[in-house]
Amino acid sequence: MNFFKNAYCKTYQAIFKLAMPLLPYREPVVLKNNEEVANVLKENEIQNILLVTDKGLSKLELYVPLVETLKKNNLNVFVYDETVPNPTTDNVDSALKIYKDKNCSAIIGFGGGSPIDCAKAVGALIANPSKTLSQMKGVLKVRKKTPLIIAVPTTAGTGSETTIASVITDSKTRHKYAISDFPLIPSYALLDASLTLGLPKSITATTALDALTHAIEAYIGRSTTKQTRKYALMAIKDIYQNLPVAYEHGKNKEAREKLLIAAYNAGLAFTKSYVGNIHAIAHTLGGKYNTPHGLANAVILPYMLEYYGKTIHKKLREIGIYIGILDESVSPEDGAKFVIKKIKKLCEEVGIPKSIPEIEEKDIQSLARTAEKEANPLYPVPVIMSKKEFEKMYHKIKNGK
Repeated sequence: MNFFKNAYCKTYQAIFKLAMPLLPYREPVVLKNNEEVANVLKENEIQNILLVTDKGLSKLELYVPLVETLKKNNLNVFVYDETVPNPTTDNVDSALKIYKDKNCSAIIGFGGGSPIDCAKAVGALIANPSKTLSQMKGVLKVRKKTPLIIAVPTTAGTGSETTIASVITDSKTRHKYAISDFPLIPSYALLDASLTLGLPKSITATTALDALTHAIEAYIGRSTTKQTRKYALMAIKDIYQNLPVAYEHGKNKEAREKLLIAAYNAGLAFTKSYVGNIHAIAHTLGGKYNTPHGLANAVILPYMLEYYGKTIHKKLREIGIYIGILDESVSPEDGAKFVIKKIKKLCEEVGIPKSIPEIEEKDIQSLARTAEKEANPLYPVPVIMSKKEFEKMYHKIKNGK
């Protein structure tokens, strides 16, 4: 990469890290059951609520117990269930219309990262009625207070219930982008492992590996704190130990609870420490080919860790020691290689492919340009990648080598 651009990126990231303690981060209040959700809404004198979810969860009627509890408490719930994977601007506009037509004053995002991100984007538009979503793309452009947002994750992966980000795809251009600002952190998060017991194996795997990617990128980046490193290590350990159990025994509530907490902790880690080049690439694949975000992250993760090389050997060794697969006598290089080997094995055990063959050669230059623009200068990665280096990574991911 050009020396001056590299220096600019590192300077930008250093300034952001210095400013971090002054920024208004907050953690959502954790709720344990549906009755607590009803109590929060009543305490805030809220009568009408928009619940954002998707068709799959609607067919499974997973949100019905929550809706019934709210109705018993004389609260009105209006459901929008058209959210698609990689939620679109059309999704947000349709949900917003219901919010306005039904005179709502709170939003519940119920589902995986897609419904929660959609709910947060609705909140951003309500806070800024004169702006479009694309005008709020990037960092710190929402600024104003959103309506009360409650996140109810039904997958243990995205961590969207803890983060400042909402990732949206433009319905016309298929460009996928993040809106990141502190008002988008949900005020409350309902963590109920029973909602995750029916997840299929593939969703269990890809969502948990999404959380693993969050935690690892947060840990190996150059903008960590003692607190974010703690959250990241806790998340990595819980995922490594419990994903195989939840994958093979989907009704194991203890394993499901550990994964749900891991996703939450990973979210707390990367909200402050940020993600990295893996996510920059995954976002482009979701926007262009609708590749599920967790799947994209899981495929990219080992390739990117190998690419970073010696810059992360020490940190990967620390991860290996913490989760109990390495002895402290091992060298950083050998330890790092062993950790990457274990990650590859874990991915293989839960059915993750080694490549994403739907990537088309003719798209790679454009995808690389978009990924490079997203990553630099914002993401505090171990190695800043140029457009050419991103192109090489897309070829690896496409071909599986």
